[in-house]
Amino acid sequence: MKNYILFITALLLAACKPSVPEQAEATGRIPLILPDNSGATLPPNIAPLCFEILEEGDAYVTRLSTKKGEELIVDGCSLDISIEDWRRLMTAAVGDTLWTDVYVHKEGKWKSYNRIANPIVADSIDPYITYRLIRPSYVMYEELTLVERNTSNFDERIIYDNMPMSKGDKGQCINCHVPQQQGQSGRSQFHVRQAFGGTVLIDGSNIRKVNLKTDSTLSAGVYPAWHPTLNLIAYSVNETGQAFHTLDPQKIEVIDYASDLILYDAENNEVTSIERTANDFESFPTWSPDGRTLYYISAHHEPTGEDIDADLEQNYQSLHYNLYARDFDTSTKKFGPRRLIFDAESIGKSASTPRVSPDGHWLLFSLADYGQFHIWHKSADLWIMPIDSDDEPYMLSSANSPESDSYHSWSSNGRWILFSSRRMDGNYTRLYISYFDSSGHAHVPVLLPQQQPRLYDQLFRSFNAAEWMIRPIACNKKKLENCVRGNAQQARYAGPALLTPEEDQTTSNAKITKQNYHNIYENN
Repeated sequence: MKNYILFITALLLAACKPSVPEQAEATGRIPLILPDNSGATLPPNIAPLCFEILEEGDAYVTRLSTKKGEELIVDGCSLDISIEDWRRLMTAAVGDTLWTDVYVHKEGKWKSYNRIANPIVADSIDPYITYRLIRPSYVMYEELTLVERNTSNFDERIIYDNMPMSKGDKGQCINCHVPQQQGQSGRSQFHVRQAFGGTVLIDGSNIRKVNLKTDSTLSAGVYPAWHPTLNLIAYSVNETGQAFHTLDPQKIEVIDYASDLILYDAENNEVTSIERTANDFESFPTWSPDGRTLYYISAHHEPTGEDIDADLEQNYQSLHYNLYARDFDTSTKKFGPRRLIFDAESIGKSASTPRVSPDGHWLLFSLADYGQFHIWHKSADLWIMPIDSDDEPYMLSSANSPESDSYHSWSSNGRWILFSSRRMDGNYTRLYISYFDSSGHAHVPVLLPQQQPRLYDQLFRSFNAAEWMIRPIACNKKKLENCVRGNAQQARYAGPALLTPEEDQTTSNAKITKQNYHNIYENN
């Protein structure tokens, strides 16, 4: 009797197992799926690409397969792939391709769709990312969390929640969480604005809050860049505001009314000034991997009247940021004169958020028509500049879209770019991951996978200011909250950080011409 029951159970399980239809009518096109990651190059350790089939039908079968014979056959219009099955497929597909075949049964017959191909490379992504999850800032910026996500599965945790500290008229806003060298040192930081304001410095399980605003600096630190080896952080200090459009579909412009650069010595709790001029607007510093060069953006603006704020609001589209660099002496902690390395203004464009690859060979930046807050600009694209050759910058065409493609960071191995894009709906930023190969080309990006295929349609939040991490943040949310509630340690101002402040003249080795820029743009 026992054997009979086992036999019947086996038959029932076999009958329930989905199979690929023996005959199907070819549609000649790829299926409509959500999200659509067809053609995207994948790392071997990414979370499963769960998706929903949007084709009308009464039955669905999907086969995932590799050339080595590994396959997974599932039924239903929504695919929730287990981590174990996904790992088996990805391991077999490394160095080759993962194939996806979709079959839909409708009106009494099966239909087949063109095979979806996803190349799988051997280079892994970092196991964690952090990002801000936020409503549009002009609606309710207090509804904001800093989130840590495991990229190999769907585990995530809230690092810090903005809401408990935002009571009544004491609002709070949390700025970017930025690690030192993708978190390899265990150091990272984020800013708290307004209520309980200060900069929170994380060093393993140790945390403290500092006030970087001094009588000699414009503001507290805003956009940070950790030195790769020293406990130094370069910041831009900014006074920003929002201007709202009535007709422009881009809705809003974030204007930098004033900005400078500072260097914070975390060991001595000292602030020094790098750039401090009235008509130059510096922002988004970043270090070379050897720590001997600081890159940043700067725009020059001569006001036409006494009210510079009103002048900028009227002429924000004429503000163009160029890329600059300064050499840095690690022994004296002093900077040399700045030099122009990319003259975006000469081609009628504006550069922002430069980031240097871990091998020091490439400078990644975004390029748009004007301004520096490119997350709002449909014209924003990702560009790359070879640092150690005379080759000109070029657009990363395969990674870009007609919508905004902006804020980006390098993985620790330099093979993956994590960036923000509004290509899904034009309104909310989502996170995409693009493979950057050894020849300097970006590949079709993959949308950060979610276990629920429709999450991006149903969660009215933007994912922004994302950074790679090789390990999770050591201190917990409660400890961070207690630190934020505490008093901030006041930083001291220690003068300029320039070797020869009186001879701070700009030199140029910019690489691109106006004609070459237009040739690049027209060919892409």
